[in-house]
Amino acid sequence: MTTKRSSNLAQDECPWESGVLGRDEAHAAVLDAKASRETDDATGLQMISIRLEKSLLRDLKEIAALHGIGYQPMIRDLLHRFATAEIKTILHERLHEVEQAEANQGAPIAPVEDFMARRSA
Repeated sequence: MTTKRSSNLAQDECPWESGVLGRDEAHAAVLDAKASRETDDATGLQMISIRLEKSLLRDLKEIAALHGIGYQPMIRDLLHRFATAEIKTILHERLHEVEQAEANQGAPIAPVEDFMARRSA
């Protein structure tokens, strides 16, 4: 976990983070649509739009700031963790259902058991 203090130290030492480099409007440009798509494809990311309660967004931003990270990467990580855990839960439940079905298949069925007993007698 990165603390705000260590994050500030990194910003003070890095000219990109401190703004000494990379924030001059004379050198800033908006990516064209093709370059933007290529960047998204290369990173495997897709922009989405989602509506959240203002209070929730404010809380998420505050939590991210306390950890010294941006709120969007934090939310992306949070969603990834949720999806991974939920998929594991679903697969575990499905496996349990399959195992139960297999166990029930091996159990003798009364009419069949009766038939087999009469046949061998």
